[in-house]
Parts: sequence; structure tokens; C-alpha cells
Amino acid sequence: MKSDGFLANALLPDGRKAHIGIAGGAIAEIRPADIPVDNSTAVMDVGGALVLPGFVDGHIHLDKTVIGLAWRPHGGDGTRMSRIENDKKAWGELPPVAERAGNLADLCIRQGTTHIRSHADVDLEGGISKVAALLQVRERFRDHIGLTIVAFPQSGVMRCPGVLALLDEAVAMGADLVGGIDPSEIDGDPRGQLDGIFAIAGRRGVGLDIHLHEPGELGLSNLRQICQRSLALGLAGKVTVSHGFCLGMVDERKADEMAALMARSGVALVTHGGASAAIPPLLKLREAGVEVFAGNDDVRDTWSPYGNADMLQRAMLIGWRADYRRDEDLIAAFDMVTAAGARAHGVASYGLVVGAPADLCAVAASGVPEAIAAQPPRQWVMKAGRIVARDGARLAAPLGIAGLTAAA
Repeated sequence: MKSDGFLANALLPDGRKAHIGIAGGAIAEIRPADIPVDNSTAVMDVGGALVLPGFVDGHIHLDKTVIGLAWRPHGGDGTRMSRIENDKKAWGELPPVAERAGNLADLCIRQGTTHIRSHADVDLEGGISKVAALLQVRERFRDHIGLTIVAFPQSGVMRCPGVLALLDEAVAMGADLVGGIDPSEIDGDPRGQLDGIFAIAGRRGVGLDIHLHEPGELGLSNLRQICQRSLALGLAGKVTVSHGFCLGMVDERKADEMAALMARSGVALVTHGGASAAIPPLLKLREAGVEVFAGNDDVRDTWSPYGNADMLQRAMLIGWRADYRRDEDLIAAFDMVTAAGARAHGVASYGLVVGAPADLCAVAASGVPEAIAAQPPRQWVMKAGRIVARDGARLAAPLGIAGLTAAA
């Protein structure tokens, strides 16, 4: 396919210098930099910038954010249940979900993220209104970013009769995945919760993403049940465990055994590398064949005052927490915020390869390890071959290379 335009003089993550040809929103050609580009096509010279694939935020809560609002002191007493109740108290005091979620989606785009998996609370108080709000956000930003929505029972399932029906309704409405949370600690009925959410997934033909904060042996027990159900129901590659702190709280032998079971059952792990709980052995999980990807989790919201939606910073925080010092380990952290997330989302073609969507961003760095360590700002962000953000500002209307060159 003939290229409509070129990103000239780019540095690729593997160290090659190249011209990237784009046609129809996809990468049509990766030409060595010593072969000139066709002068009849639009050319944007990126001046040796490091061009990266768009980031994938595999775990965020768009519906909870207060980004864009005046500073709001954090509430709750530090326990998970107090934060859940603080959430509910805040809902009546905050602007509409779609407005606040849109503020955070805008920030994600400007930081170079081209796909998000966001949880949306489903409960008796709000029903499926937050899923509806995120569907609005998905439509509003459809030219700028991809958005996968998890119908998430933050307050529990079995302790809140009626939530299972709401989760089913949310998926019928357009949510992409069914969520779950701490089957023992929140619901006190692991079998009931897992029976319920796996039944919805099977009936609706969708996957699951289950928050698992539970510690040690308790967490392992429920993780084992999740893996066994995934195997029995043929859901390999469609089930994710969020956090999985228990994997970092048990001895090496038990962690290794669970890693092998997760790999065999096709259950992925998403991490945010937070400092408040044990971090799973991420590299060992990857070596065992588990798909490990990453997300920001809370970004200045009703649960946490921290976060800026930058997935390059998230890779740094994971590396810092896990004591990654070698370049190859930093590159593994980079995979967690890019290609691993794409694989977990079932994206067939991703990255800097011919035929993949031209979802890209550029930074000033000598390579991936320096980009993670230094976290340079995004010079521009491209979605499907069109520039959607530049120099930290989102463009109201995405521009192709030709339009951007003319505007310059």
C-alpha cells in the first residue's frame, strides 16, 4: 500500500532509525532512514524523536475522578469499606460523571494513551448510570481514544441483592466486561459471587475483570477458584485479575504454583504497582506465561489524591517499586503499559509493525529505558494515523499529517 504520509527521521524502540509510512490510518511501511521518502507525499520530520506505540491503560476508574475540579480533601478512614461509603457520599456533591470522566479521558489522551479499560460502578444506589455516562464518554472521544468498559460491582454482589441483574443489564447496554470484587472480604460468599458473575459472562459472551485485594492464603484460594472456572468454561484469555496482592504475600513455591495455574487457565494480571500493598512477582509471572499488564487505577479521585494518568510514569513507578535497574527489566515494564495491555484486550495488530493501526506518540529520549527513567513530555500523540494531541494539548479535531504540515 502506498503511503499517504511519512513520519520522517524517527527513532524506533528497537534502536532503528526509520521513516514511518502511514496510509488509511495504519502503518503502511517502515523504511530505513537512509532511503529517502517520496516528495509527493506529506512528510512530518520528527527530528530523531523516539516514536512509541500508544499506551494502554488497563485499569482506571474514570467515573470516580475529580480531575479538573478544585482540590478536594480525601475522605474515608483508610479501610476499603469506608472508601466505598465515602464514594457514595461524594457522588451527590460532584458534577456529572460524564463531565468528570471526560476531563480524565482528555488528560489520558494528552499523555499518549490510545486505549483505556475503565471500571464503572454498578450498585443499588446508582444503578447503571455510571456505565451510561462512560458510554457517552466513549462516543465523545471515539476519534481520540479507545475505551473498554467494565461493569464493576464496587459495593459487592451477594450482599446487595439485585446487583447481579444490574450487571447483566449493564452488559446488555454496552459494557464490555463483567467485574467482581473480593468474593470473601466484600461478599462473604465467594461461590455465590463467582457463580453469578461467571454466569453473566457466559450468557453474554464477554470476559471478566475481578478486583482481588484479598491477602495471602485467602486471596490465593479465590484466585484458584477464578482460574479453575476459567479453565472449565473455556474462558482462557478473557479473564483478568486486578491487583492480585496475595501473589506477593506468600512464599515463592506457592506463588510459582499459582503462576503456573494462571498461565494454564489463561488468566491475566493487571497491576498498578501501588506502594500500599504487596506487589506480585511481575517478572516471574511473565516468565511463567502469565499476561501481565498495567494501569493507573485511581487518578486523583474519591479514593486517592494521587495520579496524573501518565502511563510512562506508571511504568517508572512499577520499576521503582519492583527495583528494576537493568535495561531489560525497564523494557519489560514498558511492555506492561503497551503491548501486553493490547494483547489482554484482544487487539490483533498493535505496535510499530506494518499493518498495525498508527496509534503512536513521540518523546525526546535515546531509547525506552531513558524514556521510562526521565518521563519526557509527549511531543505529539497519534490515533489511527491522525494527530490528536500536540505539545500537551488535545486537538479539538484530529489532523492528518498533511493537514498538520499545512497548519504549521
